[in-house]
Amino acid sequence: MRLYHSTEHVMKIAIIGYGKMGHAVERIARSRGHEIVAVVDAENASDIAGEAFRSADAAIEFTTPATAEALCRAAVSEGVPVISGTTGWTEAVSAVGKTAEAAGTALMWSSNYSLGVALFRLINRYAAALMEPFAQYTPHMTEVHHTHKLDHPSGTAITLAEELAGACPRIDGWAEDPADGSATMRIDHIRRAEVPGIHTVSWDSPVDTITLEHSAASRDGFALGAVMAAEWIRGRRGLFAIDDMLHSILPTHLLSITDTTSSK
Repeated sequence: MRLYHSTEHVMKIAIIGYGKMGHAVERIARSRGHEIVAVVDAENASDIAGEAFRSADAAIEFTTPATAEALCRAAVSEGVPVISGTTGWTEAVSAVGKTAEAAGTALMWSSNYSLGVALFRLINRYAAALMEPFAQYTPHMTEVHHTHKLDHPSGTAITLAEELAGACPRIDGWAEDPADGSATMRIDHIRRAEVPGIHTVSWDSPVDTITLEHSAASRDGFALGAVMAAEWIRGRRGLFAIDDMLHSILPTHLLSITDTTSSK
């Protein structure tokens, strides 16, 4: 994968959603030499149909679960590929991806654009496969986020849980309040101050605990991953996930390990 840093490869980027993540995306995109050609927020959503927005090589969307589907569908319908980071609308992602493909463009959706989280997911899947024969270990997950986050558990936690269960078949899924004695993994959520995101997967046995954790220091890691995804998606068509980008970076011998436990 080639990552663009020089003005030789300047992209025109549109931002959908101008909250804290939108501002972080703007800062990171400009630091990588890109041009922001449009900023769409709640009060000017109709600008998606405007000339400035249509000139973008890619749009990066961080809004709300209630608005993401319509905004992403409108953007791809204008022929602009979209990098979507809003969680809570997963059921509609596939349909919007089909709209993008029909329009000759692309949609990438991920519950988390941090490259550290993408790597954490691979480690999580591999660890879950290792744990499959050892029934004395049971998994539990905790996710911690800022108090402004509306959905729970987080999209990242759900992704981690689904991939864990896919790699460890004795775990039959996840719940926030599973029945006692079930094979369902419990996910706890905590909302505290301005925490960008902490995801912890613990495997508990009667005698010890194995813990994997990813802790974000700021929103910049999510913004950087989203901008890198925008750089990667230009010229592609269809529905993508951050794994598609990651698989273009990782050496083949590592992919041969992680693919055996991948839910894809």
